Amino acid sequence: MLNEIKKDAQTRMAKSVEALRHTLVKIRTGRASTALVEHLKVNYYGSDMPLSQVASVAISDARSLTITPWEKQMVGPVEKAILASDLGLTPTTAGTTIRLNLPALTEERRRELSKVVHAEGEDAKVAIRNIRRDAIQQVKELLKEKQISEDDERRGEDEIQKITDKAIKDVDEVVKGKEQELMAV
Repeated sequence: MLNEIKKDAQTRMAKSVEALRHTLVKIRTGRASTALVEHLKVNYYGSDMPLSQVASVAISDARSLTITPWEKQMVGPVEKAILASDLGLTPTTAGTTIRLNLPALTEERRRELSKVVHAEGEDAKVAIRNIRRDAIQQVKELLKEKQISEDDERRGEDEIQKITDKAIKDVDEVVKGKEQELMAV
């Protein structure tokens, strides 16, 4: 019973760290990445579709992306989706190809993005601590129902804390890596 609680907590904490990684991919660094536009939705014949389903996205050089819609009439809706997004980028269209040029980040913008990265890291840590709280609550319930001894409860709480410490260390490493990537000129 304790092993199931620990495995569940470990799995959920790992998912929190993965969710953080996924979120941080969307934060723009100085380099071009197809992940910047993956989350965009494009109006395709009345329904919102992910950009990857209506166009191919490629990195043409270190600071620009090339988006090529599969249908010629999709150029306009793709441009609208980019302009409406929170990217702050202006698309340049040449025929059926859309180019996104990523300007170099200013020092001030890097600091702002660094704060965003830290905030996301804190959110992930809060989620991990909530998972820890739930797991310890389940262990206490087992003790209350007399399914485990007090020694087992103490050992279970210690192991859950170790799992939590490891997950928080992982979050710190992910945040530190992203911050170094942001601050690299």
